[in-house]
Parts: sequence; structure tokens; C-alpha cells
Amino acid sequence: MTPGSNLPLNAVRVAVDVTAPVRLDVSGLLLAANGKVRSDDDFVFYNQPSGPGVTHSAAAGGADTITVDTAAVPEGIEKIVVTASPDAPGATFAGTEPTGTVRNADDGSVIASFTPPRLGTETALVVVEIYRRGGVWKVRAVGQGYADGLAGIATDFGVTVEEPAAPAAPQAPPAPPASPAAPAAAPAPGAGKINLDKGRVSLQKNQTVSLVKGGRPLLTSVTMGLGWEPAFRSKSIDLDASVIAYGPDRKKIDNCFFGKLMILGGAIQHSGDNLTGEGAGDDEAITVHLGGVPPEVTGLVFVVNSFSGQKFSDVAKAYCRLVDAQSGAELVRFDLTHAEPRTGVMMAKLIRQFSGEWEMTAMGEFVDARTVRGMVKAGGTAL
Repeated sequence: MTPGSNLPLNAVRVAVDVTAPVRLDVSGLLLAANGKVRSDDDFVFYNQPSGPGVTHSAAAGGADTITVDTAAVPEGIEKIVVTASPDAPGATFAGTEPTGTVRNADDGSVIASFTPPRLGTETALVVVEIYRRGGVWKVRAVGQGYADGLAGIATDFGVTVEEPAAPAAPQAPPAPPASPAAPAAAPAPGAGKINLDKGRVSLQKNQTVSLVKGGRPLLTSVTMGLGWEPAFRSKSIDLDASVIAYGPDRKKIDNCFFGKLMILGGAIQHSGDNLTGEGAGDDEAITVHLGGVPPEVTGLVFVVNSFSGQKFSDVAKAYCRLVDAQSGAELVRFDLTHAEPRTGVMMAKLIRQFSGEWEMTAMGEFVDARTVRGMVKAGGTAL
């Protein structure tokens, strides 16, 4: 097939294999007549491998496959687009020729194949689309590239508008400024993990503190406050703070962000969206009742994304701080001391230990992702 060409499908169930000399992440998006997904359920990828009539599978060392059962696709869905992106962070398709092969999913016979031509700086690609026209299902070769990864594709197709936001949970009271009277305890490089016995802890990148005080794990409610200020001469910057909850297999269980203010039965709550970063204090806050986090959740990764596409080099300073939600006392602080011209950063992670206690580690790892969905894989890898 050549870009833009189409063929009628002679099978009810079709599989689209996407192969390349490098490892790829392959996804399928179910689109309605308006060209957008209806909800999270319409985004099918490695971490959410099934949707209405569409599944994702991966062969060890081989192709990722999106399988479409056209008889099971809901009436409101007009097309399924199959996308691909290099697995390596920041990698482009330069020098790489991915091929989409469309097969009859029942007998394996090949219906069509397509290798997009002239790829270069693209970091993500719409390979083919399976669509219905006049009651007939067809396949079209697309080959449209994106420079901002799968997050850019997801944004174009409406994935960031997940589900209608849940009723706003009661917001945590604004955290007071950190008390200057309490000196921050800073672990010396290589000193290993410390606890909260000596008061507020100031972390550097990759340092860890155990949320233990007086020999007992902290299991009360804590608030992760995240803040940022625009760089000089930058009027505003729309950053979004989120948290991703993972299980022991490093797979996403859920995420809490401005469009989904409460998850895990209320164990995690988001304060709501701040569109500018202006004003004193935390810009966005996420409250976690540590004792109420379900046992299947073993890790939480706190991230900040630039939805508007501005880079973190436009941010003068960014920080995160863990606050006792009851007393307002600051427990742990991490100031991001450098910036990179990228659109996402993993600020910190909370990991539940086998003993039941939680540990916080400062991260400060930058990635290219404008939405929390684009952070899922990086966050899982970092746990």
C-alpha cells in the first residue's frame, strides 16, 4: 500500500502487526465520528490491552499487534487508528522503517502491508486506520508522523479528556509556608536512607527518606504540594501535577490529575487545576491517605507536565514538598535545581515497603510528555 490508499477488508477479525528493527510501543485508538476517543476505554496499549472490540498483544522479541473484531466494535466508533513510537526515550524514526502488516486474524493470511516512506525526526506515527464506510470495513495506509511522541497523538485524538471529572473532593487546606525556625536535615551524599526523627528533611536528587518517626511508619494523610514559577519575562505557564498509582508488576492501576480529582475510593485526592503557576505557595496539591491506599498499590509517582507544550526551561524554579495534612508541618522537601527543555518531569515517588512503611525518593527526571498518560511508562520503569 502507499500513503492514502485503501482496501476493503475481507475478514471480520483483522490483526495489524507493526514491526521495525527497534522495539516499538504500539497502540490502538477507537475514534467516534468527531475524530476523538469517547473515554479512557478507547485507548488500547500495553498497559490497557483491551477495549471494545480491540485488543493489544506483544510477542517476545517480535511484533506488537492490534487486533480488531469489527463485529464487536460499538456502533458509535467510526475508525480505529494504529499508532507506533520507538520504545527508547527520545528516539526518532530516522533510519528506521516500521511496517504495518494487516492479516486475517483467524487464518493469518496477509491482506495488506504498508511501510511509511521518508521518515525522519518523527517520534510517533499513525501507521494505518481501520474504518467503516457505508457499512463496509476498510483499511487505509496513513503514515502521519508526530514530533511530540504518542502524547501528541493522544492529545490530537482527545485522550486527555478522559472521563467527566468526579465531583470535586474537599480540598486540603492551603499548606502554610515552611517554618524557617526548623532547620532542614539533609542526608549527606552516600549516607543512605534517613527517617523523620530529626525534623524536616531536604532531599537532593535520588536521595530517599523513610516515612518513619519514632520507630513507627507514617500512615496518616499527607499532601504532596507541587509548585513552580514562570521564568523571567514568561507571563504564565500551564503545568499540571498528577500522581500515577502502580502495582507490584509496575503496571498502572490508576492516575489522579486535574480531570480526575479522586481515585482509589478517595484515598488520593487532587486539589484542582492551576492554569498559570502564579501566586505564592503550592500551585497544585495531591493528598494521600497512606493508611487507606489499597494493598495492591505499591508505588506512587508524582509528575508535572506542561499541557500547553511550554518547556521546563521556561520555569524559574519547581519543587515538591510532603506535608502532614493534619498539622500542616512540612516533612520533606525537594527543590529542582536544574531544568531541561522538555515537557514532563517525574518529581518524586513513594514506595511501599514489605514492612508496610513508605519511602519517598526525589527524582527530578525529565521526559517528553505533555500529559500524565505520556508519563505512565517512564514512571513504571523508574519504580
